[in-house]
Amino acid sequence: MAAMPDIMDPALIADPVGGYGRLREQAPVVRGRTPDGTPAWFVTRQADVRTVLSDPRFVNSARSVPGVQVDSVRDKLVEMVGIPADLAHYFTDSILDHDGDDHSRLRKLVSRAFTVRRVSALRPRVEEITAGLLDRISGLSEPVDLVAEYAYPLPITVICELVGVAEEDRAAWHRWSSAFMRMQRETMPSAGREMIDHVHQLIERRRVEPADDLLTALVHVQEEDGDRLGLDELVTMVITLVIAGHETTAHLLGNATFALLTHPDQLELLRSDPGLWPGAVHELMRFCGPVQIARMRYAAEDVELGGVTIRRGEVVQPVLVSANHDPREYADVERLDVTRRPAGRGEGHVGFGHGFHYCLGAALARQEGEVALRALVERFPGLALASDEPEWVAVPGMRRLARLPVRLR
Repeated sequence: MAAMPDIMDPALIADPVGGYGRLREQAPVVRGRTPDGTPAWFVTRQADVRTVLSDPRFVNSARSVPGVQVDSVRDKLVEMVGIPADLAHYFTDSILDHDGDDHSRLRKLVSRAFTVRRVSALRPRVEEITAGLLDRISGLSEPVDLVAEYAYPLPITVICELVGVAEEDRAAWHRWSSAFMRMQRETMPSAGREMIDHVHQLIERRRVEPADDLLTALVHVQEEDGDRLGLDELVTMVITLVIAGHETTAHLLGNATFALLTHPDQLELLRSDPGLWPGAVHELMRFCGPVQIARMRYAAEDVELGGVTIRRGEVVQPVLVSANHDPREYADVERLDVTRRPAGRGEGHVGFGHGFHYCLGAALARQEGEVALRALVERFPGLALASDEPEWVAVPGMRRLARLPVRLR
């Protein structure tokens, strides 16, 4: 009998497309294990993943399971990586961990900042930041690390300006979020405490010195109606927005650049027809999106899915990478095709999630991807990899490059 798949398995981390793809073809729902060893149902095919992400019978919080006491795997993971007990709730009680009315309440408070209209209004500023970064890297000695010099600085600048984080604080946010993404027990406790203390200070500053940013708006809501947004919720919201608002976009830019440089025919199509860029960003998100595994869910009742019975309280792990490479949904699924368009309505992939917890910042991430990737390849027609060996960071659930050395001309 084959061993239960484990999210921490180095083979799955090193080759998520192949590894989770083999699980997908083994069965639509496979018994596996979470990072702390808790048994979980891995849901691998796109139709079933969409069901888990949009069916209210699957909930994000263990506390939302009625009638039974369910241990929170996320609580265990936070303890496992060394977050002190007095700080744990900041990382286990975010908008991503709420269900039903509580989730709707929190989402409504910030969703206005990420509407298509608001994001479209940000485009000139995104283009300006992009142009400035390209000017700067054009003067650097080669090879240039595009992850450090371009893919990170662009989204962290955009989200920090939107939220209201000062320029001098952004290097610290980069350090804190990198510690969290790597889940290193040595650095997590100090990074967590520094970050939380910083956000408390930022909130107090905005109470005294309001500005035209999202944090000021949230502070106003918290002061006017504390029943709708508590102080700890506000701190947690800022942390979630800043980290989620730049980490995933940064690695989409890095992964997508690598994919295009290793598929020169597709890059040439984009150079010859820039009108393909919006659709190409969706295809790149499907093909090499950074988030491989969605946040785990819990069955709120017994559910039949993929030929198995998932019992109330059991953990369910939607696997985005196998869903986005599901041959039942895509023709020639393993080929990068920037002309690919979804057969029906919607995006045609689950890189940004699906359903109630669909990524709040998806429109902004798509815009940043389109602006940054197009400007990069148009500015440097001779852009090429400086190394044929990509260095992937060995982190479960994420696909991200440690660095991307390139020659610009």
